[in-house]
Amino acid sequence: LRELVDRLGLQSRVHFLNSLPREEVISTIAASDVFLFPSLRDGGGAVVVEAMSAGKPVVCLDNGGPGMLVTEDSGIKIAPTSPEATVVEFSEALERLYQDKDWRLELGKGARRRAEQEFHWDSLGQRLMEIYRGALNLDDAK
Repeated sequence: LRELVDRLGLQSRVHFLNSLPREEVISTIAASDVFLFPSLRDGGGAVVVEAMSAGKPVVCLDNGGPGMLVTEDSGIKIAPTSPEATVVEFSEALERLYQDKDWRLELGKGARRRAEQEFHWDSLGQRLMEIYRGALNLDDAK
């Protein structure tokens, strides 16, 4: 990747970061315009929720956890087809977000809203309680 960046003359625009403390990761996400998560093998993708909570639209594969976390109101999901087609679709998604700042900001707001409504500990606790109530038939006991 470094050779590709050098060959394309993108050294001032592409930065490779080494391992960072969590606080620096969060601040780096917050300072970004978009969160790109191209991983095919990371099925959980908890960092996607962190990016959403920072109000960043997510571009990810429509696969595993990230594919379930991101909606059309919070980011762009790319179907994992061939490597070539997937690269083109990632590129087109990033270009569209770059060109359309209003849409990018709207997706960021949607991402934050989704993170607050769906993934906040209080919301998760309430949903878990509903599952327990249903499983234990507590609603019928009233």
